[in-house]
Amino acid sequence: QVQLVESGGGLVQPGGSLRLSCQASGFTFSDYYMSWVRQAPGKGPEWVSVIHSRADVIRYADFTQGRFTISRDNAKNTLYLQMYSLTFEDTALYFCARDLSWFGGNVLDEWGQGTLVTVSS
Repeated sequence: QVQLVESGGGLVQPGGSLRLSCQASGFTFSDYYMSWVRQAPGKGPEWVSVIHSRADVIRYADFTQGRFTISRDNAKNTLYLQMYSLTFEDTALYFCARDLSWFGGNVLDEWGQGTLVTVSS
């Protein structure tokens, strides 16, 4: 049974930083691309970033503007998203997802429950 469990969300002030984690189980983590996707209140899902199985290919959505860094530890079956310089517009539920598409975000077959990031002063 595939499980993806996100953690690390919370309340942060504008300009602050957060590191999200996603613990994977139930499949061979190192064989798969993994993505982060977010959903802001009242909006649809928005792809954030993808990392390939050996981290040899990494892609980001334009809005990240160098503020986000995706990484993975295959030995720990864990995906990360380090976020800096957070703004109000980054407030969202952040999901990790197993990604079947090279470019990222097109075919997401397994999702976690999400971790909430709230940027507020």
